[in-house]
Amino acid sequence: MTSRVFDMVLEAADRGIFPKARKWGWQRLYNLMSRFWTDGDWRFMNYGYLPPADKAAFPLDEIDEPERAFIGLYFQAVDGVDLAGKRVLEVGCGRGGGTAYVAKYHGAAKAVGVDYSPVTVKRAQALNGETDVLSYAFGDAEKLPFEDGSFDVVVNIESSHCYSDMDAFLREVARVLTPGGSFTWADMRGKAMMPGTDTSFEAVKALEKQRETVLSPGVVAALDQMNERKVARIAKIPLAGRFFKEFAGTKGSALYKWLKNGEVIYLARVYRKAG
Repeated sequence: MTSRVFDMVLEAADRGIFPKARKWGWQRLYNLMSRFWTDGDWRFMNYGYLPPADKAAFPLDEIDEPERAFIGLYFQAVDGVDLAGKRVLEVGCGRGGGTAYVAKYHGAAKAVGVDYSPVTVKRAQALNGETDVLSYAFGDAEKLPFEDGSFDVVVNIESSHCYSDMDAFLREVARVLTPGGSFTWADMRGKAMMPGTDTSFEAVKALEKQRETVLSPGVVAALDQMNERKVARIAKIPLAGRFFKEFAGTKGSALYKWLKNGEVIYLARVYRKAG
C-alpha cells in the first residue's frame, strides 16, 4: 500500500496537481525524517550523481569518500563556477552536507544553507556545525529572508520539485543574486512537467542560461552504487520500509524505473544574472 501511495504522489507532482498541498506535505515529511533519521553518517538527502567513467575523479578527503556519490551532484553543479571568496546560498539545503562541501572545498567567503523544514535545519546544524563561513537558517524558497543582491552564487539541488510556485522561487533567486552572479540548479522532472518548468525559467529575463546537462545516467549509476547501503538502513524501519524504498529510489522503485527509462529526466542548468 505504501508503495502505491508514493506512486500516486509522484504522478500528482508530475501533473502539477495541488501545488500548495505538495509543499505542505514535503515539509512535514522532511520534519518527520529529521526527527527519526538521526544517523550521523547521512548528511545528504539527494539521489547522487556519478560522472562518466572517462572523467577524472574530483578530490575528496578520506572522511568524505563514503558520500562521494551524493557530493557528485554538488561537484557538477559548481564545476566551472568561481566560488572563491564569494557569498554562496544553498536553497533547500536538507541535512546540510552540500553547503558544508562548498564551504570546505571551494573557498567561499560565506556559505549559507536555508531549508523550509525547521527540524531539518536543526539537524543540519547538529551534523555539520557552524562557523564564521558556514551557517544554516530556516527559509522559504518562494520568499527568501535576504536582501536584494545578498549573494554571488545560488545553489539549488534536488529541491525545487517540492515547491508550490516555481515562478516565485526563480524571481527570488534573481532578486537575491548580485548582477553577474551565478545560479546553478539540478532537479528531476517528469516529461509532462518540462514545458511548465521551461516557461518558468524563461519568464525570469534576468536569468540567462549558460549551459544544460542531462544527468539521468549518472544519477541512476549513483542509485545503483548506494543501493545496498540504503536498503540496509531502511531495514531498520520495518513499518515504513516500502515507502522509504520508493522515496530513496532503490532498485525496483517507481522513480528508479522512470529515471532509467526516461519518463523522468534529471537536469542540471547554470544561469547568469544579467547586469
